[in-house]
Amino acid sequence: MDIHSEILSLESRMCRSIIGQERVVRSIIICLLCDSNLLLEGMPGLAKTRAIRSLAANLDATFKRIQFTPDLLPADITGSEIYVPDSGSAQDAFQFRQGPVFGNLVLVDEINRAPAKVQSALLEAMEERQITVSGKTYALPRLFMALATQNPVEQEGTYNLPEAQLDRFLMKVLVDYPSAESEKGILDLVRREHRQKYADRKSAEKPAEEERVKLDKEAIYRAWEAIADIHVSEQIKDYIVAVVQASRYPGRHDAQLAEWLAAGGSPRATLGIERAGRAHAWLNGRDYVDASDVQAVAHDVLRHRLVLSFQAAASGVTVEKVIDRILSLVIAG
Repeated sequence: MDIHSEILSLESRMCRSIIGQERVVRSIIICLLCDSNLLLEGMPGLAKTRAIRSLAANLDATFKRIQFTPDLLPADITGSEIYVPDSGSAQDAFQFRQGPVFGNLVLVDEINRAPAKVQSALLEAMEERQITVSGKTYALPRLFMALATQNPVEQEGTYNLPEAQLDRFLMKVLVDYPSAESEKGILDLVRREHRQKYADRKSAEKPAEEERVKLDKEAIYRAWEAIADIHVSEQIKDYIVAVVQASRYPGRHDAQLAEWLAAGGSPRATLGIERAGRAHAWLNGRDYVDASDVQAVAHDVLRHRLVLSFQAAASGVTVEKVIDRILSLVIAG
């Protein structure tokens, strides 16, 4: 099986355990292929954590979970130096103990429940793939992906994420309610899982052969190399830049758009659309990026990077509507 087929098989296995959230699964796969971080936002019970666990269950990689709470400390994430009285020398008296951030897939659950001091502990890890403790720098694994979740409705005991941290997520994906048909499928899936859980030991030790298949990290590295070679024409580069420029200087395109936007996307948004567009094209079996790839990933890449004006908020204008407006005004060359 070639690497492209292996990745599509991974996606298919995830979709079978996350019914009705195919779009969310595709976004998770794209972020994995882009060697980037992902933020999932949705109401409780919409399988945000389950989706991330499903990815971990199908990858031969180290999975770590951090439950963010108001009393969490930065050292609880990064690790810290501890005193070892029985060490052989004074130089080794303080030894570093790794925190949960030293994993391949790191689930940051309810990321907005910790104050900014704790959230900032992830900044260096997310961007530079390293952490610094007591003046010493420690590299994170080659495959490192922070997958964060947050609840959009609960405000008590939560803290807004700093813009600098939001910008380090390649995508912000909104998890919506499943359809009636999908929800019926969820009932059947969970019932089957409960039956297996409560079955006798013999049946519990006989998982399906396909469920035991785990994708090796080397396959992910090969996919990174293949996606790096995806062709992006000058016209598509111009289109990506024009989309992001329209978010910064909306008055050049539309007076109403200018009223809606207070701040646009940074160059990270441009890089993110191009990188996610290459991964999207590769997943669809093409060796080049076209305008449909840009449009497919634009919402997830721009959603958390645009700042709406007070007028937009007062008028009930959503960021989705703003991005739709930008894409309708900027035409691919």
